[in-house]
Amino acid sequence: MSLQGTDAHRNADGTLPALVARAVAAARAHGFPYSCRPEQGRLLRLLAAGAPRGIAETGTGCGVGLAWLASGARPGTRLVSVERDAERVRVARQVFHGHQEVEILHGDWRRVEQHGPYDLLVLDGGGQAKGDGTADPARLLAPGGTLVVDDFTPATTWPPLFDGAPDHPRLHWLEHPALHATELRLAPDLAVVVGTRLRERQEEALGRGGGSHGPGPVCGGRGC
Repeated sequence: MSLQGTDAHRNADGTLPALVARAVAAARAHGFPYSCRPEQGRLLRLLAAGAPRGIAETGTGCGVGLAWLASGARPGTRLVSVERDAERVRVARQVFHGHQEVEILHGDWRRVEQHGPYDLLVLDGGGQAKGDGTADPARLLAPGGTLVVDDFTPATTWPPLFDGAPDHPRLHWLEHPALHATELRLAPDLAVVVGTRLRERQEEALGRGGGSHGPGPVCGGRGC
């Protein structure tokens, strides 16, 4: 969920996938400004192509991010998204009418747990499940699956800071023992954390003290 994310699609209107353009139009008509930005959407579309079985998203909004995912997903891949606001659920379901592979749930983010594990999980929605430590990638992701946590300001220090203090939600994912994770800068003011769930042998090796997977932002950590 990004500030002015819906408006950010205006400059790309002529190049948007048809389903994304439909979702953006619905968000505008509904007066919903917080859709994912095109930079995020293009990344989600690429990652969706590598998810053969299941994709989940929290924080559907009016379906813009979900449309980017669906536009990149392989035939037969199931997509599940959850949204707390009932009216936005209604709007998003209209956008995806006829898309049998897409299911939009109404309720708390934890409803996605009912359908996992996933090949790709996008934690969205302005912090919902983002840094409270309750979304467990070892349970929600298949081994080798990908986690995306979006809407961070790019880090310029290590550890990353928020309001002058260590950014614990970001550090939670960058240092998560079940993930290989790093920060990707998508725009001067926008970054995401992307992580891959360790496979069982990697988890066993780490559990025996076989090394660290070296979390940290792309800039290289300390002194960046």
